[in-house]
Amino acid sequence: MGNDSMGGELKVHAFADGAAYARRIARGLGVSFAPVRLHRFPDGESLVRVAPQAGRHAVLVRTLSDPNSKILDTLFAADALRRAGASRVSLVVPYLAYMRQDKVFHPGEPISQRVIGKLLGEAFDAVLTMEPHLHRVKNLAEVIPCETSTVAVAPAVARWVKREAKGCVVVGPDAESWRFVEAIARAAGAAWIVGEKQRHGDRRVKITFARTPAANHAVIVDDIASSGVTLAEAVRELRRHGVVNVDAVVVHAVFAPGALAMVRRAGARRIVSCDTISHPTNAIRTAPLFAEALRRAR
Repeated sequence: MGNDSMGGELKVHAFADGAAYARRIARGLGVSFAPVRLHRFPDGESLVRVAPQAGRHAVLVRTLSDPNSKILDTLFAADALRRAGASRVSLVVPYLAYMRQDKVFHPGEPISQRVIGKLLGEAFDAVLTMEPHLHRVKNLAEVIPCETSTVAVAPAVARWVKREAKGCVVVGPDAESWRFVEAIARAAGAAWIVGEKQRHGDRRVKITFARTPAANHAVIVDDIASSGVTLAEAVRELRRHGVVNVDAVVVHAVFAPGALAMVRRAGARRIVSCDTISHPTNAIRTAPLFAEALRRAR
């Protein structure tokens, strides 16, 4: 996004479930906040209402955990903001769902990533997110047909590691995580290793490490925790290598029922997450990173 693309009067908007996060972004930018109201009719349809004066540039903040219940309301809000006077509408989506289904794995399946990307690209002028779960796609611009920006969370995670886990080895569970792990480790001044993962199903993985971590303290970092299987297996493998203290840091704390308990049973000492999804493990704030990204783009 160019220097002029975020110019003009800016106002931050959010539904009730993301109001606290959005207010932090608004405070960081020194701009006003306005709530987005949501009414459910008896038949399940939604009615979205925004402030009558949306601001020339309206920023809607909405994390897409539980995406099936939120995506339509998010699209309705984009339309409402334009009708309320916004000439530009941006979406700050800390957690962007449906990014994993990036190809047809079995005959008869959709490419969900492309469907969601098209809907968001047509509704918004810009989409800003954090650590989207991309595999075969290199960047978000290939998925969403509007301006896109991926805000790096590695600096915030590195600060946590430097403050809370001095002398640790930063560990990535698989080859896909190595850039993320390296960025965190370098910023934290820590050593790092990456494992090799073999997936045998949604809830069956095997992780191996080519060399033993040269420390009694390891911090596993990953972009998302859903079933918890990958984290639990990484914890067990590190413990088998003799690592006494194993912590886990995840960006997006999806955590299906039972997942957190499974990771703890595997031997994790601490499990913390960024606040892209509201969760009891939240320990790393990310709203200031979005505020800074918006400020730079104004």
